Amino acid sequence: MSDATPDEEGSKRSFDLIFLGVLAAIAGALTGFIGGAFRWCLERAEVLRVDLVEWVRDTGFPAWLLPIVIAAAAAAIARLLVKFVPVAAGSGVQHVEAVWHDEAQVAPLKLLPVKFIGGVLSLGSGMVLGREGPTVQMGATVGAETARRARLPRSDVRLLQTALAGAGLAVAFNAPIGGALFVFEEVTRTVRTRLVLTTLLSCAVAVGCSRIILGDQPDFSTPPLAPPTVVSLVIFTIFGLLTGLLGAAYNKLVVALLGVTDRIRRVDPVLLAAGIGALIGAALLVDPLSVGGGDTLSQMLLSGSYFSAPVLLGYLVFRFVAGPVSYSAGTPGGLFAPLLALGAIWGVLFHHVLSDLGTVMGGGVAQNFAIVGMAALFAGIVRAPFTGLVLVVEMTATTSLTVPMLAATAAATLAANLVRSAPIYDTLRARLVRDAASPGT
Repeated sequence: MSDATPDEEGSKRSFDLIFLGVLAAIAGALTGFIGGAFRWCLERAEVLRVDLVEWVRDTGFPAWLLPIVIAAAAAAIARLLVKFVPVAAGSGVQHVEAVWHDEAQVAPLKLLPVKFIGGVLSLGSGMVLGREGPTVQMGATVGAETARRARLPRSDVRLLQTALAGAGLAVAFNAPIGGALFVFEEVTRTVRTRLVLTTLLSCAVAVGCSRIILGDQPDFSTPPLAPPTVVSLVIFTIFGLLTGLLGAAYNKLVVALLGVTDRIRRVDPVLLAAGIGALIGAALLVDPLSVGGGDTLSQMLLSGSYFSAPVLLGYLVFRFVAGPVSYSAGTPGGLFAPLLALGAIWGVLFHHVLSDLGTVMGGGVAQNFAIVGMAALFAGIVRAPFTGLVLVVEMTATTSLTVPMLAATAAATLAANLVRSAPIYDTLRARLVRDAASPGT
């Protein structure tokens, strides 16, 4: 038994909490600078990618082979790097969740260069993957390493790695509140004082530091949008239900393609990644907007740029397939950013259909459906409706659509649950734990 008085015990708890907060702030600063540098590299890579395509088109054959070769080589190298740290494959969110649930060990420090370089190569080459996967896992690794060097107990190591995962997401989307909600709603599904303190501090510091590199503007520039009428909530609810079904189909395709890669283990994963990279490189030649995370396309849709319904349908179908195909390559990269772009495309396409039928019913302009579609598809796939809603609000700096977003995200979550589609990261976490327990994997 401890001989400490209640006052002494209280003082010790307060000191521990302050010390944990200081560590969270330090790790948050590191995550902000690393994540900011990562995003800066991806922005430069996208510019180079577009410039390369323009040069190739002007030069002609055989220069058009260059984007295909570069994309294949980049994907192959990214997948080769993953062999040094297998948990660096894919998003990393499922590994963060597995660590929180004590189903996996925290990632080693060497994950940082693997995820950073592999992510730049994979995403920079045009793979339809998201920047948040690498930043989430890099942030989690920084948090865990900070806790270990401070000789904190295992429970606090897991706590800091989880809180800093939220900081990584916050940096990826310049959305500190969304990053914190991601921890509470998706990863831990709980709210505790120590977790809240470390998460909020790390997210705030991380985003503040990343803005030194990236600036403090929202990710998307959106014109002022008038709120839809109350009558339009019926339309947005129906839209949300359909979006939930679309999300369930997307989840099923991701899992199915991962299953295909499991069944063809005789094919070297590096060669498989190179083949997928080559396909993405070919698509890049045809239309640069069809590949990558999709931010440029999303910005065009949110700015009111016009795309015909057949073109939008083409983007929707291609990116619906290209995202899961890219993820099956096993290179570093997440799911969030591409699905947000997919939601924007789907929303504008839905608005096209309503306009042709003359039944918009006060839903407003196409941008309304693009923004609501981003949040609703996130809810349907990830099954974290509040996180998706807040992320989109912070990324677009738009609050006038919160009511239709609430209706659509609730409907999307309901529809996905009704067809018994498991949240994507629950499925991916179960797969990770299964593979870790299987001999020879």
